[in-house]
Amino acid sequence: NNPTEEIVGEFGYSYAMEVITLPKSTDYNKDIIKNLQDIFYTVFPRIPLTSEIAKREFLIAPLLLEVVRHSMVKINIEYPLEVDDKLGGYLDYFLRANQELIVIEAKKKDIDSGFNQLAAELIALDKYEENESIEILYGAVTLGDIWKFGTLDRKKKHIVKNIHSQTIPEDTGEVFSILMGIVAG
Repeated sequence: NNPTEEIVGEFGYSYAMEVITLPKSTDYNKDIIKNLQDIFYTVFPRIPLTSEIAKREFLIAPLLLEVVRHSMVKINIEYPLEVDDKLGGYLDYFLRANQELIVIEAKKKDIDSGFNQLAAELIALDKYEENESIEILYGAVTLGDIWKFGTLDRKKKHIVKNIHSQTIPEDTGEVFSILMGIVAG
């Protein structure tokens, strides 16, 4: 429950909340977005999306599966990452291609504490990842219907939380474009 700045400061990182220019891709069939939105608009009224499992299976997974289907990314689910006794755990979704991306579902419907978890996981990944050519690590925290992105600049040891959020189903195209842009790296 501590502020993000205090949490990352304990590991020697700095933090800011600002507008991030995220990579985006437009190199995909726009019917993917229409199909996803059709699914989301059909599912929302019929399935109570009150549990983490429901959100993961019906909101997050369909979007990530389309990213995997239309890119060269590999996805790991519940990926174990142990750095030391302070940094470790399981990454909900870990996408690996030219660029790496962590996606976590915020627990207890709290995007801010979810971002604290994401920041700690980005730091853990920074310490774990040996490939120094990857300068920026990307992450997203989601409630399923709300997405918030963040970055970690590995050289500056600086984490940024994007001021902007995207919502599903309205911003499905933007979220998909960002995810595709990141993994295309």
